Amino acid sequence: MKQPAIIIPEGCREVLLHACCAPCSSAIVEWMLANGVRPTIFYYNPNIFPREEYEIRKNESKRHAEGLGLTWIDGDYNHEQWLEGLMSQRDGSFVTSAGDVTKEPSLCDIQQAPERGIRCERCFVYRLKVVAQKAKELGLRYFATTLASSRWKSLEQINRAGHLAEQAVEGTTFWDQNWRRGGLQERRNQLLKEFNFYNQQYCGCEFSKS
Repeated sequence: MKQPAIIIPEGCREVLLHACCAPCSSAIVEWMLANGVRPTIFYYNPNIFPREEYEIRKNESKRHAEGLGLTWIDGDYNHEQWLEGLMSQRDGSFVTSAGDVTKEPSLCDIQQAPERGIRCERCFVYRLKVVAQKAKELGLRYFATTLASSRWKSLEQINRAGHLAEQAVEGTTFWDQNWRRGGLQERRNQLLKEFNFYNQQYCGCEFSKS
């Protein structure tokens, strides 16, 4: 029997949805509302640089959520703390782009890592741990992320990060879902035009922009 494209976790009627941007959130939010799940939107993206870019994306996310009557929460923006967080994580062995194995990546390794590399995974872990903590504070068991809707990101990395976050914050559960399925990618592109969203041209951090 063919499995449905999107599966709602048992008992999930509310979820803290980490929103990376309004375009990526739109189809997911629409689907949730149509299927009996009410999302609270948590905009937590200290990776975005420069600050002006962050504010544009933040305001678009807020506009979208409030237009639908949803609760929207603004996460703290501390880009320097985010950068420090990338360096403070420990991954064990690491293979550089040159094929050399080191115990821990240097700052240069992290800065020069390709998209879907170690920098992205550390970024996901850092942000999703904060999301899980926020879910616990709000009394919400489930949390999810719109990062899993982007075809430019590694779904495997996102899911690993989400499960690390749920392990770090007792009482939370990561909604492990491929949000590109079920026609949501196509619907995202439609809603992008309908809402006239600002559509960014790079992931967010200065390293992805270069």
